[in-house]
Amino acid sequence: MNLPPKTSPLRPSVTTGRYLLIGAVALALWWVLYTHLAPASHWLTTVVFGLTAGTHLASTVEFFVFEVPKVILLLALIVFAVGVIRTFFTPERTRAVLAGKREATGNVLAALLGMVTPFCSCSAVPLFIGFVTTGVPLGVTFSFLISAPMVNEIALVLLFGLFGWKVAALYLTTGLLIAIAAGWIIGRLKLENHVEDWVYATQTGAVAGTCASVANRGNCGADTPLNFAARVAAGCEAVRDIVGRVWLYVVAGIAVGAGIHGYVPTNAMASIMGKDAWWSVPLSVLIGVPMYANAAGIIPVVQALLGKGAALGTVLAFMMSVIGLSLPELIILRKVLKPRLIAVFVGVVATGILLVGYLFNALL
Repeated sequence: MNLPPKTSPLRPSVTTGRYLLIGAVALALWWVLYTHLAPASHWLTTVVFGLTAGTHLASTVEFFVFEVPKVILLLALIVFAVGVIRTFFTPERTRAVLAGKREATGNVLAALLGMVTPFCSCSAVPLFIGFVTTGVPLGVTFSFLISAPMVNEIALVLLFGLFGWKVAALYLTTGLLIAIAAGWIIGRLKLENHVEDWVYATQTGAVAGTCASVANRGNCGADTPLNFAARVAAGCEAVRDIVGRVWLYVVAGIAVGAGIHGYVPTNAMASIMGKDAWWSVPLSVLIGVPMYANAAGIIPVVQALLGKGAALGTVLAFMMSVIGLSLPELIILRKVLKPRLIAVFVGVVATGILLVGYLFNALL
């Protein structure tokens, strides 16, 4: 009896080498495009569009034409890399790591895990239920829920690419400290009875959650490791999914930033969001909370504000409030949290963001 030959899902000597070669070529093309954006945008603005260099309109158009492909290119590269990294993490594994940890250790570990685990506002409810019902302390759960959106890896790398390592490091450090401290404080307040009663009655298995990416779909509920091809496919799928969903926000954010860059006087912005106006930090937080924007869309606005003289601390406070205290996320969390716990959550995180804003305005 002739049996069909066995096949391997991945032959490292052939498939891995092919993927590496394609990746090297793609990265080289990416670098060529990225490094030629500035002259190309200037040529399009002055030659193709016929605008006079130095005018408000030309400055606005050139900023827009330059920043849109720049941010999209950075975003695609970052999302691909993060998509591959996330194949090593699933919500189930994250819960297993955090369950049973002491609060101090758990807060730090949860904040660090929040940086690399898949998370979006729509994931808040199933993740929260899964954490609580598997024995993760409430404060540790909040450290994770605060860190995951606030210390956004996309924002981190975009900040590094646009402003350098110092600004990126400030964002990373302060975001993690807020997540750790806020989670620890919430844990000390013993507010478990302000979680909706039905959450504790929910069976863990019923909220295992669905996997949002190819990596998770291939790994959800199992420890079977993915091969190299599957991880690359997960990265490509992440680019198609995330960039496909956020590019409109990116363009909108850059359009706002271009308008600020071209038409808003430097002195006016400095007077509103500068160091001398004590009320600029709380005002920026109040403005940021109701906004619905993701990290990729808000970074160009941040870039334009800093370029026009806004203080770094004020701008960081604005960005953190948009990403970490967005109104849509609070509405979703209301399904599992009672109003008092939501108010404590907002108050503690907002206080941390205000302290960050004032601290960096005083030091820098």
